[in-house]
Amino acid sequence: MPQSFANKLTLSRILVIPAILALLAIPHGWAAWLGLALFAMAGVTDWLDGYVARRDGQVSKLGQFLDPIADKLLVASVLLLLVYNRHIDGLSVLPAVIILLREVAVSGLREFLAELRVSVPVSKLAKWKTTIQIVALGFLIVGPYAPTFIPATLIGDILLWLAGGLTVITGYDYWRSSLKHF
Repeated sequence: MPQSFANKLTLSRILVIPAILALLAIPHGWAAWLGLALFAMAGVTDWLDGYVARRDGQVSKLGQFLDPIADKLLVASVLLLLVYNRHIDGLSVLPAVIILLREVAVSGLREFLAELRVSVPVSKLAKWKTTIQIVALGFLIVGPYAPTFIPATLIGDILLWLAGGLTVITGYDYWRSSLKHF
């Protein structure tokens, strides 16, 4: 069975993660900016693969399975490496932990509900949360290497806290809507 273009985009997002992480582990500005470029491309493929699949009527089981996994792998691995290299530190580690915990909890919830053949659609608010997360991480990737007139770390921290708040709200929404299935 040939893979759709959308599925190839999703796979490319997964395959670029090691390169992004390797770049984030190098403490130089050029590596951060190159890591940001790859991360931004991965973020664009997140939007593009869904758009192409819907446009071409190629929504597949593989795509429905891989897309959320690709998103979680990308966000979780970048969050962890940004905490490791202290681009996220202090109290800003809290929204990072909240985001990681919610992703694990919602994944488990989706798996449980899938056994019951219950679909859990992604809400518009959850899509906004993901977008804000990606933008926050982009600012935090280049944080200390951004031009001095751009307070990248501050902007990234504020957006990360906003994403953390939306993470709590959307996690609660998923939980509340699934209670009737327990």
